[in-house]
Amino acid sequence: MQRIESNGALLALIWRDDDWRDGLTFPTPDELFVQVGLWQYPAGKKLRPHKHKFNQRTVTRTQEGTYVKRGRMQVTIYGEDGIKVADFILAAGDFAVMAGGGHGYEILEDGTQILEFKNGPFIDVATDKEDLLPRP
Repeated sequence: MQRIESNGALLALIWRDDDWRDGLTFPTPDELFVQVGLWQYPAGKKLRPHKHKFNQRTVTRTQEGTYVKRGRMQVTIYGEDGIKVADFILAAGDFAVMAGGGHGYEILEDGTQILEFKNGPFIDVATDKEDLLPRP
């Protein structure tokens, strides 16, 4: 797992396809807006049926994660001040959680498929997003 930080603030966590380990791990810090669990079990492993209880949680910001199913994309990470901090490429099997600051994406291959997950619901662009670069 790779961490991208700026001025002591966590901006992104990146997991490569070969970062997976046997068993169940929760690599995200407890204070993050979302918890990511990685499962890797042998055939025949049974997970007990369950449901999740209702628990109220306070959410103050929408952030997201992306998983690349197929293809590749470039991710650009920005600090809270809007200044570019890092670029990296996610390929098939990789995923990242954008934990703070800002981010931008560029699809690098035709047919790229991305799964995005975020705390929601997404309200609308004006309420949930702040552009970091001028629109063309």
